[in-house]
Amino acid sequence: MDRNPLCDVNVVSKTLLPTPKEVEARRPLTPEALATVSRGRRTVVDILEHQDPRWFAVVGPCSIHDLAAAREYAGRLRALADEVADTLFLVMRVYFEKPRTSIGWKGFVNDPYLDDSFRIAEGLVMARGLLLDLATLGLPVATEALDPITPQYLGDLVSVSAIGARTTESQPHREMASGLSTPVGFKNATDGSLESAVNAMQSASRPHSFLGIDQRGQCAVFRTRGNRHGYLILRGGDRPNHDAATVARVEGILADAGMPARLVVDCSHGNSGKDCERQPAVLDDCVQQRLAGNRSIVGVMLESHLHGGNQPLGPDPSMLQYGVSITDACLDWDTTARVLRDTRDRLRPTVEATR
Repeated sequence: MDRNPLCDVNVVSKTLLPTPKEVEARRPLTPEALATVSRGRRTVVDILEHQDPRWFAVVGPCSIHDLAAAREYAGRLRALADEVADTLFLVMRVYFEKPRTSIGWKGFVNDPYLDDSFRIAEGLVMARGLLLDLATLGLPVATEALDPITPQYLGDLVSVSAIGARTTESQPHREMASGLSTPVGFKNATDGSLESAVNAMQSASRPHSFLGIDQRGQCAVFRTRGNRHGYLILRGGDRPNHDAATVARVEGILADAGMPARLVVDCSHGNSGKDCERQPAVLDDCVQQRLAGNRSIVGVMLESHLHGGNQPLGPDPSMLQYGVSITDACLDWDTTARVLRDTRDRLRPTVEATR
């Protein structure tokens, strides 16, 4: 019997992908990229461990859909990073995969041409090419680890990873996080509850054994030592959770769980009520907490693009407005640069006094 009639009942077709090693050979790691990624990981670890008094700020589009716009944004962010480097360590948000509540575009890797053609092999190569360009530019990146296979293709070019609100409860994602080579953040659940994220931090900090694929595309059993550089991302839920009272409560929850008080505030999503224009107010509240003596907040996240707002993805991608998000609404660049410069100016005395 050539085909088992009990298998693949609902599978229409299969397409073989190039192996991670083959994709890497097409877009190989350069010495400049290696230096950027290493510096990015080392700096974020130092910030998490309070060896570096600065904040790290993950800033960039909600999702990447246009490589030209992403490169233009990166050039601007790179220049700003130098300007604020004494107080803030800027990391570009480069999200290629999008979890969907029901249906919708699943991200650049899954559908790089925005037309439901799902040319994933091309998406992986193009995504790796963008990451390589940004690393060569000297700009570290952060991304969401959504598909457990994708890090084998892109992980060596990523400085910071996140596990999203919808997948923090997932055992495969906790196992994957335990073996990631980057610091990794866990978002609280979409309803605002914290238990799953705290449990995920605990789980990922410990050794795991699980199934995956290696660089040659072979199935393998991975055994990890655990990821000691986890942190909790406060992204809000039914209500914001960035205020001082909530932060103090979260510090206590982490202490009771035996986990370090490392918090990153997502200024978007539930904390902004999904109103991108409210992100600066969330950031301002975090700054005030730092000025009042808080040390558990070690970073912030901002959704930002060349132009503000968002737009729907229609049937003709060529009609999309350049530099405008097709997923969550984002701050425009001018506002982003202004609030980050203001944050730098306000925090600089505190950072200098802590060195």
